[in-house]
Amino acid sequence: MSSELSNSIKAEAIGLGFTACGIAKAEPVDNFTAQKVMRWLAQGDYAGMAYMNNYTDKRLDPRLLMPEVKSIVCVALNYAPARTLPEGEYQFAAYALGKDYHDIVKAKLHRLAAIFGFENYRAFCDSAPVLERYWAERAGLGWTGRNHQLIIPKAGSMFFLGELFLDVELEYDRPQVSKCGRCHACIDACPTQAILPDREFDAEKCLSYQTIENRGELTDAFACKMGNTIYGCDRCQQACPWNRFATPNTTPELQPNEALLGMTKERWHNLSEEEYRQIFKGSAVKRAKYAGLMRNIQAANKHQEETGNEYTDERQHS
Repeated sequence: MSSELSNSIKAEAIGLGFTACGIAKAEPVDNFTAQKVMRWLAQGDYAGMAYMNNYTDKRLDPRLLMPEVKSIVCVALNYAPARTLPEGEYQFAAYALGKDYHDIVKAKLHRLAAIFGFENYRAFCDSAPVLERYWAERAGLGWTGRNHQLIIPKAGSMFFLGELFLDVELEYDRPQVSKCGRCHACIDACPTQAILPDREFDAEKCLSYQTIENRGELTDAFACKMGNTIYGCDRCQQACPWNRFATPNTTPELQPNEALLGMTKERWHNLSEEEYRQIFKGSAVKRAKYAGLMRNIQAANKHQEETGNEYTDERQHS
């Protein structure tokens, strides 16, 4: 029965638009991972994201989030862009081109639960203290690469992850082994050396942190590395050889709207708060708020004017 139900869940997940689905047994994370998490927190490598240091006990044991949980259904939703912003204009990380992924993934997970009549469950998508990449690994979806992204074989790393906690026993998948080998393309591509060779990660140096989570000043040391990208950074993913297998996503909600596609640098420089709200209604870009996005735009423009460099879209040359 558990095998039949497990296969049905996976089939329905694919039918809902997820690219991959696997199932892991709900239990405390392994000792190696627990020690790594504790070390990363103790070193303060989470930068200004103090929330990362909250609920550590729940991060390390999913049963503290849902005492009855027995199985963790892990899903991946492709966000590799089908349409990109015009070359030469300001760019955004690919995940932010469409609507807010939290809502999209969780809505699909709720539909998945409803199909099977599950009543005692919890659905997550980057919305709780869950080690998403760890559980995706345990569920056999892929492995965590040196760029700290989950890499799915023959598909790449441009995926949103989600989890459905269930109180039923299911058939569990086998974890995958890393296939990064000796490749260090992502480390070489990181413009701020945020990715360290020993597989650690310094969040404060990451341009995604600096342009999204950082509420303070954007220093020249980071502004000069932004290029044309004013929200997030995809360079470690663009450099990853596995992303040559990426295929454009077909999820309607993840497509950029016409207003965003039509923006020019001149219009960005004069963006009003009302225009910002209209363009990014229901978008994850609202995480940075209007003030944060304008700070990024001004920093990128200032550096370009001072150096005389005209940046191009890195995606075209990856």
